[in-house]
Amino acid sequence: MGVLMSVESGHDWTRPPAGGYTAEDLDRLPDLPPHTELIDGSLVFVSPQTNFHMLAVRLIEYGLLRTVPREFEVIREMNVVLGEQQRPEPDVMVVRAEAMTGNRQTAYRAEDVILAVEVVSPESRDRDRETKPLKYARAGVEHFWRVEEGGDGFPAVYVYELDPATRCYAGAGVHHARLKLAVPFPVDIDLTSLRRPV
Repeated sequence: MGVLMSVESGHDWTRPPAGGYTAEDLDRLPDLPPHTELIDGSLVFVSPQTNFHMLAVRLIEYGLLRTVPREFEVIREMNVVLGEQQRPEPDVMVVRAEAMTGNRQTAYRAEDVILAVEVVSPESRDRDRETKPLKYARAGVEHFWRVEEGGDGFPAVYVYELDPATRCYAGAGVHHARLKLAVPFPVDIDLTSLRRPV
C-alpha cells in the first residue's frame, strides 16, 4: 500500500480538502481503486500483493469460518470506521452478525468488530505493526492478530487482547505451526497447511 501520488479519472486525489478526507468521503469519491483505506485523513492504496499475503489471508479466513459462532460473521476486504478520518481495511475481521445491514454496505463500525487481522507486507510493515494496532485499540476492537512470514515460509501469528483499562493491546502469545485459542471463540488453525510456492 502507498499514498496515491497521481491523478486518476479526472479527480485529483492528491489534493485533499482542508483538514483531509473523512470516512464518509470514501463512499463519495469517484472511481476510487478497490481496497482504498483512510489513515489520518490520507488515502492509502493497495500495492500488488505477494503469494504469501494472499495465501495467509485465505488460510486465516477459512480457519475462522470453520469455528465461528452464528452470532458472528467473518469478513474480508471491507473497511472499518474507527473515527472521522480513520477507515482502514483489515485483511480479515470478525464482526457481530447483526452489524450486517444489507448488500450495499461498505463498512462496519468499530464497536461491531471483535477481531481485526492484518497480514504484513513489506511496504505496509510500519502501518500493520504500529499505526493500525494503535488505532484499532483506541477504537475498542477487542482482539488483534498480526500475521508475518516466518523464516520457514509459514505464518507466525502475533495475538493481542485489549486491556480495557488502558485501551492498549497486551501481547497474548506468538503462534507458530498451530494457532489454537479459546478467545474470541475456539480457534484451531494449522499454520503449516499454508501452500508454499515451490
